[in-house]
Amino acid sequence: MKILFIALLIVISGCSSNLVIYSNHKEVYVNVEIADSEDEKTKGLMFRESLCDNCGMLFIFDDSDLRSFWMKDTLIPLDMIFIDDNLVIVDIKNAVPCTTEVCDVYTNKAKYVLEVNEGFTRENNINIGDNITLK
Repeated sequence: MKILFIALLIVISGCSSNLVIYSNHKEVYVNVEIADSEDEKTKGLMFRESLCDNCGMLFIFDDSDLRSFWMKDTLIPLDMIFIDDNLVIVDIKNAVPCTTEVCDVYTNKAKYVLEVNEGFTRENNINIGDNITLK
């Protein structure tokens, strides 16, 4: 299953697709933009004034390692969902826009990081330990 997920991510890189989070025996769909190049990862959701409901950005890395994100020049509050190489949510951070030169850094070990609108995880009862897949 993990190999199929990675193969699908390679095929859809740079596109959008549906990510499914399995939470409390229900499926939560997220329309994701894929950020897999260094430029896409660096820019992320910076300067965007909004993010549609059930939309997000999925950051894809080559391996599972410490990943650090900040909110410099990001205008909308986000939930950051850290996902390990087994496609399990290992952490969820609430990230607020940063308007100063020194910004908070949100860090955890992950192979994938999904950014969605603030409150999305709470509203959909998404928790650490939930699984994801791509459809």
